[in-house]
Amino acid sequence: MLYHVIITYKYRLKGRRTARKLRRYAWAVNQVWNYCVQMQREIQRRWKDGLRVSWPSSYDLCKLTAGTSKELSVHGQTIQSVCTQFAKSRDQHRHCPRLRCSTGARRALGWVPFQPQSRRISGNSIIYLGNTFRFFGAKRRPLPNVVKGGAFVEDASGKWYVTLHVEVAVDQHSGVDPVGIDLGLTNLATLSTGEKIAAPRTYRRYEERLAIARRSGNRRRARAINAKIARVRADQLHKLSARVVACHGAIFVGDVSSSKLASTRLAKSVYDAGWSTFRGMLRYKASRHGAVFLEVDENFTSQRCSSCGDLPSGRPRGIASLGIREWECSSCGANHDRDVNAAKNILAIGLSHQPPTEGSFSKGNR
Repeated sequence: MLYHVIITYKYRLKGRRTARKLRRYAWAVNQVWNYCVQMQREIQRRWKDGLRVSWPSSYDLCKLTAGTSKELSVHGQTIQSVCTQFAKSRDQHRHCPRLRCSTGARRALGWVPFQPQSRRISGNSIIYLGNTFRFFGAKRRPLPNVVKGGAFVEDASGKWYVTLHVEVAVDQHSGVDPVGIDLGLTNLATLSTGEKIAAPRTYRRYEERLAIARRSGNRRRARAINAKIARVRADQLHKLSARVVACHGAIFVGDVSSSKLASTRLAKSVYDAGWSTFRGMLRYKASRHGAVFLEVDENFTSQRCSSCGDLPSGRPRGIASLGIREWECSSCGANHDRDVNAAKNILAIGLSHQPPTEGSFSKGNR
């Protein structure tokens, strides 16, 4: 059976005038988003007054904003996409999203979604509302025939990109061996095979330059450095995740939470590691190449002996024992590297779960 998945292609837009046009569209998108926010807040005020009024659905919001495309100078399907995304974000997080500011220090990055009917792609250019936007990379990474939609997006340095959601067939995977991955700070990923991949520490490389730009009040320079850090980190994680997926048919990763460690003195290193981004890349690349991806509960994986399965009394415990990188099991006498032992236990937990269908992925129970 042939599977298909939806993935995103991203291309950098050309031209100096591109930003001016797209910022105008982004302003209109923000007006629609802020109108949805005001409607949601009004409903919440009515609830506080005792009136049980249902939350507006995406259909209701699209109906309320119908006919505003000419006034805002954007495509009607763009307005519908904004309303749909607002309802989706609100229901997912169970609270009213924030307003999107078009100016000031808290200015939201530009975002202009579109549907297949509201754009036309020809070679290395995309036509939206009669305006042609050219982009780089069409020859190096040609687009498939089936494009489901996309958006124009802006990064922190003011550069614009076009993202296109395309439907592609799942490749036949060549790797067969399963692998468990333990995520960390000194070593970004430790594999159950014993391989250790050192953390790139991208932020640390540019930290001094960023501090100089901030102290001098050069916001433009600071935004450019932050964008550079994000691009370099993403490039490194892309290469690493692609290599892991190419070599293994089943990938099991621990569900370590960066938000819990973000309040400690390790916050910079935690955010610099990019655990969530790395897991996301493994997830979609595994689905793209027909591999199995599973995120499993990693509680006690560094304390349990991977040889006998016991929790010996002499095992390293808690934050105070993080400096212990090697230990000996008092039950069976096996010597363990802490990270490799955790990766092996993650692999065992992943294999004990019911394997998902090929071409799909799931998340283990926490």
